[in-house]
Parts: sequence; C-alpha cells; structure tokens
Amino acid sequence: MGMKSVKPEKAWASEKLRRIIYSLAAVLLLILAGGAYMMLQHNTSGTDEVYKGHGGTFKNTLAEIDTPDPSVIYRNGYYYMTFTHNGTDIMVMKSLTLDFRQAERKVVWYPPAETAYSANLWAPELQYIRDSWYIYFAADDGNNENHRMYVLQGDSSDPLGDYTFKGQVADSSNKWAIDGLAMEVEGELYFVWSGWEGDVNAAQNTYIAPMSDPLTISGPRVLLSEPLLSWEQAGGPPYINEGQSVLHHDGRVFIVYSGAGSWTPYYSLGLLALKPGGNPLEAASWTKAEQPLLAMDEAAGVYGPGHNSFTVSPDGSEQWIVYHATKGADDGWNNRKARAQLVSWDDEGLPVFGKPLPLSSAVKVPAGMGVFHAEAAVRSGNRLEFPSLPSTVDSGTPLLVHYVNPGRESAEAAVSVNGGPASALQLPPSGEGKTGYAYIILPFTTGENAVVIDLPEGATAELHAVEIPRYEGEVQTLEGEAAAEDNPYASGGATANLSGSDAALHFSNILVPYSGTYTISVAVLNASPDAKLEAEVNGDSKIVPVPESQERNRVSFIELELELQSGANDIILFDRQGSFGIDYMDIWRKSE
Repeated sequence: MGMKSVKPEKAWASEKLRRIIYSLAAVLLLILAGGAYMMLQHNTSGTDEVYKGHGGTFKNTLAEIDTPDPSVIYRNGYYYMTFTHNGTDIMVMKSLTLDFRQAERKVVWYPPAETAYSANLWAPELQYIRDSWYIYFAADDGNNENHRMYVLQGDSSDPLGDYTFKGQVADSSNKWAIDGLAMEVEGELYFVWSGWEGDVNAAQNTYIAPMSDPLTISGPRVLLSEPLLSWEQAGGPPYINEGQSVLHHDGRVFIVYSGAGSWTPYYSLGLLALKPGGNPLEAASWTKAEQPLLAMDEAAGVYGPGHNSFTVSPDGSEQWIVYHATKGADDGWNNRKARAQLVSWDDEGLPVFGKPLPLSSAVKVPAGMGVFHAEAAVRSGNRLEFPSLPSTVDSGTPLLVHYVNPGRESAEAAVSVNGGPASALQLPPSGEGKTGYAYIILPFTTGENAVVIDLPEGATAELHAVEIPRYEGEVQTLEGEAAAEDNPYASGGATANLSGSDAALHFSNILVPYSGTYTISVAVLNASPDAKLEAEVNGDSKIVPVPESQERNRVSFIELELELQSGANDIILFDRQGSFGIDYMDIWRKSE
C-alpha cells in the first residue's frame, strides 16, 4: 500500500461525489444494455439440487480488531459476538455474516467503579436461555485472586439492547472462578466454569454444578477435570483447564476446554465427552481425550489456538468452531483474533476440528450465509423492508430474490433502495410450493442499505429471502504471483492483484440456483495497457482484454457470459498479459 495523505474536506467530498457518479453510470449502462434494471430467471427448470445461497469463501480472521475469548451465537438471521474487550466493559457485535469486519458494535454494559467486579472483565459468554439473553463474565476488584463469575440479563429481545446486572453466580465454596457458562442437558441447567481448588493459583480445574435457573447455582460444585496431562501443563505452573464451551451433536454432549498457558503458543483445545445416558454431575460419566483436538501449527503460522465457542450455519446444517489464535510464537496475549472453521465428526460420533487454518486459506462460507430471510425483515402487509443490507462500495449491485408464485400469471413487485425510485421486478409462476429466483440490479451505497419490496394487494406470490451474489477478490484463493493488496478505493478495502504468467485468482464454492448462462461482471482496478485475462469455469475457458482504466483507482468492468451448473462452480481468472487488480465479481442471470 502506498503512502497515505490527508485530503482537505472539500477535496474528499468531491472525490466521493465522483465515485458515486461513476458507480451510478455503471448502473445506467446496465439499464441501457439490458433494457431495465431487471435481470431474471422465470422458471424452475434445470434446478438439480437444493439451493442454499450463493456460497463463496471468506478468510480468517473474523475481525480486524483483537477479539480474544470469542463467544459467537447465531439467532434470527444474525451472528452475535462478544469477547474480552480490553477487560474494561462488555461489547456485543452484530453481523449478517460470520465476517464481523462490517459489524454493528456496541458496548452494552460498563461496570460501576470501586466494586468487586469493576476490573479485569474476562471472557463474556452470550447465551439465549429460556426466552432471555444472558451474559456471563468474570471480573474482580483489580486483584486476580478475587475473580468471580457474574451475570447480566437482557431487558429485551435485542442482544444489543440494555442489560441488568443480576449479581454473582456462586456455588457454596465461593472460590476463584472464571470462564463460566450455562449448559442445558435434557431440560436441566448446569453451570460449567474454571476454578481453583483452594485459594492458591496452582491449577485451574473444570467444575460443574446444578442450576435452578439461569441466575442461580443450586448445589455443590463437582470436579470434572484437572490439568494432569503433559500438554495441559505446557507453560506452567499454573496448570490450566479453562475456556470451557459446550457442544451438542446427535444426542451427545461435549465440553471443549482450553489447556496449557494462554500466554504461550502451546494453548490448545481438549475434550470431555459425556457418556450416553450419563449424569453430568458425575465425573465418572465423562471421558477425557488424551490429546488436544486443536493445537499450534507452525507450518500454518497459527499459535495458541484456544478459548472457543460453537455456532451454526444459517441453514442449521453445519456446526462451526470459533476460537482465537495469534500469528506469532511470541505474541503472548497480544494479537489474539477470532477465527472459524467447520466441525466434522468421526465414526465414533466425536468432533474433529482438524488443523488450524492458515490466514491465506479461502474457507467455504457456512451453508446459507448471506441469505437474508423474510423473517428477519420488517413486514407491513405485502411490503417487506430489509433495513441493513451491507455494501462496502457505491455500485450497481445484483440482488437475488427468492419467492414462491403458485399462480398462473406473473406477479410484479416494486423494488426500491434507500428511498429511491422503485423498479418493477417480474416474479413469473414458480409452481405450487416451488421456489423461483429473480435478479435485479440496484444502486447500493457504501454502508447499510434499506431495500423495500412491495407486492400488489391480492398477489399470490410470497417473498422468502434476498441475497447479494457478490464475491470479493481478496478472500479467494490466490495462486502463483497473485497477492492481496490494501486499496482504499476498492470494495472491502483490498484487491487481488495479478501480475505474471502464473498468477491466478480462484473463485470456489460459487453456487447458482439453475444450470444455464450467467453474466459474470468482474470489477478491475489499475490494469496495465493491453492487459488480458483468461476466465475458466468448470473446464471451459475464454481470453478477454481488460479495459484500461482512464485513471488510477477507477473501476472498470468486464462482462462475460459463462455456462454455470446448479450447485458449486469454480471460476478461475488467469493473468495472460500485463497486470491488473480484481476488486470483486458479481453474478446474475438476464431475462429470457
């Protein structure tokens, strides 16, 4: 990235206006070329499998800021994360995707001064239990030996709303305690945490106790695990079992915990498995794995992977682990950022995390991510408003609408964005109970966009969801001499630069609802004269010239007609001459 300069306010405003004009001009060109904003597929023939969204990839980390001890939950169309936020307060982030870089962020609670819980707020856990939000957290008065567990209860259904402090969550021993959370098994509540046996910081153990409600421990603590394995003792004393999290699968219950010193690169994840039918309050009912399930990988550049939580894909078919790690062996407690990867299962029904993924890995997004369902929209009769569709750049942006139209005639929807003029979108018959898909290009602006879709009174069609089939270049697989580079003019603030005959950008997990011809629009920055790229999809390829930018950092567009198959596709862009940066790729299907 080049040197930064500070522009005068007037010059900045002029630059902003120029970019908006260019982007809207691109939209106008699409209108003139296609005859309308609308680009749609009006039948369900050719659908070979269940379509769950446009797919794509992301890259770790999940946020650009430090996010140690991440607690992530998915509910009602949004991901929420809380984490140790400098130990001074409790922040919650809200995102439509597992990528929290563009998330809404809010400090939901500040501790009062000069109390037993005013300092060192560690590892908050956000949980939705029995129709209410709770945040469990550890805190002290400035002295570590006084760490205890406390709880907040949400005042509303909004995790970013107000919370009421409900006091300490304590068992009768009232010993040192951190990293607590509630666990529900067969309708019964339990509290699981990390604590000392006595009053000396020699070892942190895993404890469990019954709860009468989400605020109250109702029985004595039970010791489930001590850090006696060699890997758990790395970096000690003290020896560590902490950061407990709960995982459910096929009727089985697991506690995943962190062992070894959190200040060392050896911090790793261990497993306690409850035997089928076992009593959670009996230590003998739990089996402990001898080896960690996730550990440091020097080859991948991942150190200290630990203190995790679990969440699900938006469609509910997948479970994901979210953990923090650093990229330096000597980072200690610095630079701990949240990362995510898919959980798989072995033949014995035990979780498998695999190796921690390097930051360069393009990871398939959770199934259904990026599909914004009608349930999360604001509904008023036949009018749906999606109030916070994200965009990182001013641009003509494709919107894919999911609908069902069981009638014999097309329904016409009026679609507008940010209060602008409405455009007509035809929703042809899809068949009884079958989903149809229609594309439309909308003038999105940087930030959150409000999209309103109106159906006429008495329309037989129903709107189910919308999504934005855009794929950022920098989060794809970079091959050869391709490299990600920061660029403040680019969508997402970065591009994938291709320079050299072996440079390529591999877009994988590209999903479309139907087999057929699609328009692929590639946003290109800073192309050299006579630059050419080759586009290959599912084995077929074509070479096209890259439009030369009229000036630096102005986006040009390449449009290609490519044959895609329903389900997953691979699109690879090769550098065949010169050099250029790939900002993003959009996909839509024109009307027939």
